[in-house]
Amino acid sequence: MKTFPMFLQMVGRRVVIVGGGEQAAQKTRLVLKTEAEVEIWAASLDLELSDLKAAGRIIHQSGPITPAAFEQTALVFIATGCPGADMALHALAKEAGATVNVVDQPQLCDAITPSIVDRDPVVVAIGTEGTAPVLARQIKTKLEATLEPRLGDLAALAGRLRAAASARLGPRSRRDLWRWVFNDTPRQMFTSGAERGAVKLIKTAIETGEFGLDKGGSVSLVSAGPGPKDLITLRGVQRLQEADVIYFDGLPDPEILELARRDAERIYVGKALGCHNWPQEKITQTIVAAAVRGQRVVRLKCGDAGVLTRSTQEIDALRAEGIPFDVVPGVTQAHATVANRCQGPTERDEIDPHVSPQAV
Repeated sequence: MKTFPMFLQMVGRRVVIVGGGEQAAQKTRLVLKTEAEVEIWAASLDLELSDLKAAGRIIHQSGPITPAAFEQTALVFIATGCPGADMALHALAKEAGATVNVVDQPQLCDAITPSIVDRDPVVVAIGTEGTAPVLARQIKTKLEATLEPRLGDLAALAGRLRAAASARLGPRSRRDLWRWVFNDTPRQMFTSGAERGAVKLIKTAIETGEFGLDKGGSVSLVSAGPGPKDLITLRGVQRLQEADVIYFDGLPDPEILELARRDAERIYVGKALGCHNWPQEKITQTIVAAAVRGQRVVRLKCGDAGVLTRSTQEIDALRAEGIPFDVVPGVTQAHATVANRCQGPTERDEIDPHVSPQAV
């Protein structure tokens, strides 16, 4: 990445926007979604900005611009519409040590404005490092359709109840609670308009510690596929994001582990030159012990876990201990090889003519 995505604290902080036309108005609309203090520097303002000034939502400055105008700012947007003036103002802002965005001049930008999906306090920022803004807008459109309009209200409720949940529930139970809230009945009720019922259900779950999820340990044998991380299944990604601990082999694409939740423990149990290898018996004992401790375990395997001999040994051990488990299938190396050849595994002429079409 050439840019690092980060959310800035904006409450009570000062944002300076230089320009009084449409470009400046666009940035003003964006910043006014936050709780920052917006200060516009321009000789004159268009109608939209004039109305915002009259409503007391922005501060208008029209005097000479010096580096002092940009001091103690969270962000500076330069949007005069004149490339020469923008470049000169950029130099003044940098002299003051400001973080600057110059509209339509990415080479002068310390910060790039992303496309935003706003479900406050849930905010999704989409960036392409200035290379493909049209693509960013397409992604934004898809996310707008995916995330229900009231999702932010449910997230805000969760924020208000976090302290109560922390006081009554342990770390694992809290994770299970919020997984239930956002994946199950409460979210469905909230989306359908039954907000009061959802709130009561969540509060009761916090008070009682009961919310319909199995709190014991479990094991998922997850197929990583034949290589690239985009060949893992959606169910596999979900299991990685739920896992407390992940035992993995030598993966062709280590970025698959980036799909897991950040605080999940990752333990390598594959073979490496010069290292003591984990025998299968030790791997099996380890994943069983982790599940017995109540952890949610993922055993991440290359290819398709459902066709691997070692999976059978692990499954037998899990059954013997009565530990809940599932197998998440994946793309086998054989199927990937056939697909990469862009040719089917058989030709129609090769089919035995004595076999009925129905059997084929």
